[in-house]
Amino acid sequence: MSFLNLEHLEKFFGPTRVVKDFNLSVEKGEFISLLGPSGCGKTTVLRMVAGFESPTTGAITIDGQNMVGLAANRRKIGMVFQAYALFPNLTVAQNVGFGLRIAKVDKATIARRVAEMLAIVGLGEFGNRFPFQLSGGQQQRVALARALAPQPQVLLLDEPLSALDAKIRVSLREEIRAIQKKLGITTIFVTHDQEEALSMSDRVVVMHNGIASQTGAPFEIYSRPTTRFVAEFVGTLNLLTATVIDADTGTVRIGDTNVALNRPLPGKTGTISLALRPEVVTLGPSAGREITLKGRITEVHFLGSVIRIRIDLGGNSVLLDTFNTPDTPPPAVGTDAEISVAERDLMVLED
Repeated sequence: MSFLNLEHLEKFFGPTRVVKDFNLSVEKGEFISLLGPSGCGKTTVLRMVAGFESPTTGAITIDGQNMVGLAANRRKIGMVFQAYALFPNLTVAQNVGFGLRIAKVDKATIARRVAEMLAIVGLGEFGNRFPFQLSGGQQQRVALARALAPQPQVLLLDEPLSALDAKIRVSLREEIRAIQKKLGITTIFVTHDQEEALSMSDRVVVMHNGIASQTGAPFEIYSRPTTRFVAEFVGTLNLLTATVIDADTGTVRIGDTNVALNRPLPGKTGTISLALRPEVVTLGPSAGREITLKGRITEVHFLGSVIRIRIDLGGNSVLLDTFNTPDTPPPAVGTDAEISVAERDLMVLED
C-alpha cells in the first residue's frame, strides 16, 4: 500500500458536489501537484487531507492509519498557506517553534530544531527578527520552516508562491523542491500555475470540475494529454478538427488532405479533435516529419529570437514558432506555406 491514499473522496457543500470520486495514491517522499483552475476542487482535497474539512464519503489513510474523523491537530501534517499566517507579535524563531511549544516539547529540543529549520531555509541569522522586518519570500520561508519543525509525515502547500513576484517565485520553488528532496517528506502542492507544477513535481494531477482529469509525470501530462481540457490547460496548443475516413487504419482528413495516423481509432466516427504542440511543427519540409499540410500565412509576430507564425489550413489554423536567423527575413503575411508534422505528434483527444 502507498504511504498516502485517498480513495473515492467526495465532498458536498449543500447540494453542490465539489469533489467527485477522487482517488490518489502517493508514495513516501513523493512530490505531487494538484493543478487546475479556481473552483476545480484542488484546495478542498488538500483541506480534507489536513483535517480542516471532512469528506462526505471516502477514505484517507496515512501510513496505514485512517485519518477520517481524526482532528487536524492529531494528524502529523505540516501546512503552508498562501497568506503566510505568521504571528506578527512573535519573532521568526518563536514562529518556527510555535507548533513544538504547543506539543509541549522541551526548550532545548525546540531551540535545536528551530536552528536546524532556519538553517535549512537559509534564514539562520534572522531568528530574532519579526515578520514585518522580512520580505515576502523570507516570510514564506519562515512559514515553511514552521510547518517542517514538528517533523510531519506529510507536507501540504496551498498555493504558497502566488503572492510573490515572478523572479522570487522561480527561486523559491527551486528551494522548496530542494528542501523536500533533502528531507524526503511526502508533499502535496496545490497550484493553478502550470509551470510550477511541471517543474517541481514527480507527478501532476490535473483537476477539472471536481474530478482528476489526468494523473501522470509532468512529461506525460504535457506531451500526451488524454482529454481536451488537459491539453488546453497545460501549455500552448493547436486544436485541429479532423474527419474520420477509416477508423481501423486511423486515416483522417484535415482540410483537403488525407492523413494516416497509423493507429486505430476504435469507436471514432464523424469529426474528432486532434492536438498539436507548436514546438513539434516546422515550416517547410523536415526530416522525420512525414505529414505535410498546405495553407496560407495569416499572422507573423517578430519576438526577437523567435518568430511566431499562424497558418490557415482551410478551416483549421496552426501556430508555430521558428528561430530568428539574421540573414533570413520573416515570411510575409498572405503567402502560401507548407508545414510538416510527425504523425506521432498528432494527439487524439477525448472531449
